[in-house]
Amino acid sequence: MSAETQPSTVPGAVTATYRVSGMTCGHCEGAVSGELSALDGVRSVQADAATGLVTVVSAAPLDDDAVRAAVDEAGYELSGSA
Repeated sequence: MSAETQPSTVPGAVTATYRVSGMTCGHCEGAVSGELSALDGVRSVQADAATGLVTVVSAAPLDDDAVRAAVDEAGYELSGSA
């Protein structure tokens, strides 16, 4: 599984969008965002519980296993890329 990456509006950055199962509220969004923000190279994270989508802007494409581990650490499941 590889998230679809696309150029970001931030020069030199890439944007990837992931589907995360189990987010239901703002606390969930914060937990997922916090874990993903700790990954090397991550510049910003936008999590949306209503859609289950998490958008990550990073300096380079992220390792899928690292993203999966971060989401798992937050207590949620990475369902794939969006």
